[in-house]
Amino acid sequence: MPRAMLDYTKTILQKVSFDAKLFAKELKKAVSRLLPNEIEELKIWLQGFILDKPELQPTLLLINYK
Repeated sequence: MPRAMLDYTKTILQKVSFDAKLFAKELKKAVSRLLPNEIEELKIWLQGFILDKPELQPTLLLINYK
């Protein structure tokens, strides 16, 4: 079941990636709800996802400090 939460989080982040503020808000919520190993997996996914989205790259800091 926890895997479903990670997949759901990725889906939400993809859908709100048009707005950096909303993306950051959803990412903060995700970090507070996911397990530590899921956060690491999300971090790896996030690095690839924001590669071509420079406006979202500062949000990577939100996940690095948790």
